[in-house]
Amino acid sequence: MTKTELRDLIQQIIPIARRAGDKIMEIYADESSFNVEHKSDDSPLTRADKEANDIICAGLENINVAYPIISEENKMLPFEERKDFTYCWMVDPLDGTKEFIKRNGEFTVNIALIHKGRSIGGVVYAPVLEEMYYACEGCGATKLSKGVETNLAATYYHPEEKALSIVCSRSHLNDETQNFINNYDTPLKVSKGSSLKFLILANGEAQVYPRLAPTMEWDTAAAHIILEEAGGSIVRADTGKPLQYNKENLLNPHFIAYGNKLA
Repeated sequence: MTKTELRDLIQQIIPIARRAGDKIMEIYADESSFNVEHKSDDSPLTRADKEANDIICAGLENINVAYPIISEENKMLPFEERKDFTYCWMVDPLDGTKEFIKRNGEFTVNIALIHKGRSIGGVVYAPVLEEMYYACEGCGATKLSKGVETNLAATYYHPEEKALSIVCSRSHLNDETQNFINNYDTPLKVSKGSSLKFLILANGEAQVYPRLAPTMEWDTAAAHIILEEAGGSIVRADTGKPLQYNKENLLNPHFIAYGNKLA
């Protein structure tokens, strides 16, 4: 796929993400319609997750390329089938379901294009903020807000600087993460839900986001390429290598996301 083809494809995904976001906001307006259930791992599932997923899957099936869809809310395909995918979509129709239920606005729609284990295109939409973030490999990262497009650029920083902004999960701050944060000189903690944590880095508003707790591939895939194209990175906490996608086990290893870190 050429850079132009990839850019055009991501442009087709933007309205799909927006339609999903509109449906989420329609449900968000009426708390009595959330229909909260719990999955086998006790994570919450709402009507908004399901209906946004239906919109995204239908939209992806109607564009001019046919790639398999891996979604948090779809029946999981066996690895024997998935391992042969050259391209596939990675979807989280509502990232931050807990934040949605709490009604704090910190949730997103996430759609990524995966090519041979790497995220090469991504769209993240924050419906409450009405902010669309998107990127594709070699094309830079963009924020679209109120009709205005802005190029995203992660902040250059040195790890030994004082008062760096460290992003942490609003719902999942554990002792291991706190110990990591304590290695910095008078760090400023920034709490945020969903993939908005990566977008804060891509926007240049923070420098580091450690995630030393479980996440799934669909939680990170779309924001991964946006942060990379903004000049940042997401690497495994144990090896320092980039995250890989469409693995046999779709659970991510612990990772650290960085802005534009100077050696």
